[in-house]
Amino acid sequence: QVQLVESGGGLVQPGGSLRLSCTASARTSSINNMGWFRQAPGKEREFVATIKWSTDRSTDSTGYADFVKGRFTISGDSAKNTVYLEMNNLKPEDTGVYYCAGRRAPLSWNVWGQGTQVTVSS
Repeated sequence: QVQLVESGGGLVQPGGSLRLSCTASARTSSINNMGWFRQAPGKEREFVATIKWSTDRSTDSTGYADFVKGRFTISGDSAKNTVYLEMNNLKPEDTGVYYCAGRRAPLSWNVWGQGTQVTVSS
């Protein structure tokens, strides 16, 4: 079973930036789609961004939740089995635990990381 490990969370002031990383323990054909989700205290987990690779991993497509468009960017380094989430102009409402997930699209998200805390506060 592939494992996902997130890193890069922390405390940042409003308007600041963070970059999250998610590294898979191995490259596998069972995952062609990775995403970031987040969960704020007392709220349900919500989708943030996704990246999906073509069969030969030569191209990818991305998607974002409306509330992060223009502020967050998802990208991937296939050779390093790593996905990044660049977060700019952070707001207090971006606070939460950010989770990386993987799947073989269009099946359900079935591989999850342990999460990394992001706190946006002055």
